Amino acid sequence: MAKRQEAVNMTDQFAEFKELKNIDKITLISVLEESFRSVLAKMFGNDDNFDVIVNPDKGDCEIYQNLEVVPDGEVENPNKEISLTDARADDDPDCEVGEEHTRKIDFTKFGRRAILNLRQTLASKILDLQKDAVYNKFKEMEGELVTGEVYQVWKREVLLLDDEKNELLLPKDQQIPTDIYRKGESVRAVIHNVDNKNNNPKITVSRTSDVFLRRLFELEVPEIHDGLIVIRAVARVPGERAKIAVESYDDRIDPVGACVGVKGARIHGIVRELRNENIDVIPYTTNPQLLIQRALSPAKITSIRLDEEGKHAEVFLRPEEVSLAIGKGGLNIRLASILTGYEIDVYRDLDGENEEDIYLDEFKDEIDEWMIEALKDMGCATAKAVLNTPRADLIEKADLEEDMVDHILEVLKAEFE
Repeated sequence: MAKRQEAVNMTDQFAEFKELKNIDKITLISVLEESFRSVLAKMFGNDDNFDVIVNPDKGDCEIYQNLEVVPDGEVENPNKEISLTDARADDDPDCEVGEEHTRKIDFTKFGRRAILNLRQTLASKILDLQKDAVYNKFKEMEGELVTGEVYQVWKREVLLLDDEKNELLLPKDQQIPTDIYRKGESVRAVIHNVDNKNNNPKITVSRTSDVFLRRLFELEVPEIHDGLIVIRAVARVPGERAKIAVESYDDRIDPVGACVGVKGARIHGIVRELRNENIDVIPYTTNPQLLIQRALSPAKITSIRLDEEGKHAEVFLRPEEVSLAIGKGGLNIRLASILTGYEIDVYRDLDGENEEDIYLDEFKDEIDEWMIEALKDMGCATAKAVLNTPRADLIEKADLEEDMVDHILEVLKAEFE
């Protein structure tokens, strides 16, 4: 009974690990058994002939040593053999030479050093389990939003702590250039990368990735979160400007209007989070000409010449529109190229310098409005854009009858004759 009580008290010393580290029962049993075996192996050379039985419900741990019974005076290895006399004296009076004798081990009798060794081994194994748990948890969360409190600010990175005190690293190159971090403030980011080099989990977060922008829209726009609107493409220069192309699966929902919100309420929250980064939201289309036209907004395009195979586009604009298309420091055209996947070159429409172009909307008295919309959808917003487009392309891409196309061309040519 005394031995039993000692075992209970000893195991109680390790109960704190379960409570503090929140380890499930099966894992606790496994870790305790491995820890006991590790210490036994150091004390006896190996643990092959030991049975370790852990019962966390009862709060005890029993250890048994299996020894081979040998004749008196022939014990060569006391860690694996026991003499016949000693075995019979140890509660096994009927044992015979060659049989196995099981002896209960009272671990507490090995002294404080053994128990300290056991506690250190257990703590080390639990720490490894904790690291594995952290790595597995955050690896599955890559690409998800997370909020952390600024704990330490260094020159090259910022250390954040989440609600469970897990460390999140925000490197300089993943920070928005205009970000300023102060100890104790909350910072929102997306989990960018998780690695476990040398069993030391490193969680890197980002505020500059395209994924961060996507997650913010999912958070602010219920239609995106519910899958009614999908973000088809994102182009971004963090802290300066971004463009996103959105598409609605429900014809009743205006994807751009839903993302912007009433009086810009939805997008303003995202802009504030991104330190006043300007965001252009455009409706997505599979028509590359129209997508490029929309991506270069606010510039108004005269015509586009596409090389779809080489992913190259030559865009012609009035001279006063060229600077708008390129944008400050080439930012607008760079984002448009990223968004559409086309290398875009901008040219002045020299014909337009000598002769004024006319937007198709001016011809509503002579051309049906639905035809004008069909032409605009294929990227032709002006009369010259239509006239510079091959007749066959107008028939195929605008999905118009030949006689309709001929009528349109006749009306537009007459304007410039």
